[in-house]
Amino acid sequence: MTIRVMLVDDQVLLRTGFRMVLAAQPDMEVVAEAGDGVAALEVLRSTRVDVILMDVRMPNLDGVETTRRICADGTAEDAPKVLILTTFDLDEYAFSALKAGASGFMLKDVPPDELLGAIRAVHSGDAVVAPSTTRRLLDRFTPMLPSAAPQEGRPELRRLTEREREVLLLVAQGLSNGEIAARLVLSEATVKTHVGRILT
Repeated sequence: MTIRVMLVDDQVLLRTGFRMVLAAQPDMEVVAEAGDGVAALEVLRSTRVDVILMDVRMPNLDGVETTRRICADGTAEDAPKVLILTTFDLDEYAFSALKAGASGFMLKDVPPDELLGAIRAVHSGDAVVAPSTTRRLLDRFTPMLPSAAPQEGRPELRRLTEREREVLLLVAQGLSNGEIAARLVLSEATVKTHVGRILT
């Protein structure tokens, strides 16, 4: 099965480089390209795509808002998965992108084999996050997880619903969205919604 990939980046040279790497793969095909979010949304009206490699900073419509619009109807079975690729290793971009519905967040300096693995993982329903970002996510959210002794006075946890707490614990155990959905008997889109609320 061929993974249909779309490249969304305002730098033509970067798109060309990514296209060359992907073209060498027997299971991947670049089916579309766009230089900004507005153009990407237009192309998606007529082109079937499995995975979108999305830049964050672009003119007209940035990658986070474009991702939000693409993922707004997360119930569609054939909805494309978005993998954010950026040169900016900033928490605000990572959190915003994941909250918007992205299935992954990687840096553009990722080695080609890791990028290809990330595309395949996202296509199969898993999530990927750059290791440096994962470390900061863990540092930020681990203090909010319950310990053996009940902790009173954790306003962050009190704001979560019981289901959101369940999802947070499974995320902390390293489960993918698909695995969490299977364990809690939910759709993957619902799990993504819960993760977005947790991050908020």
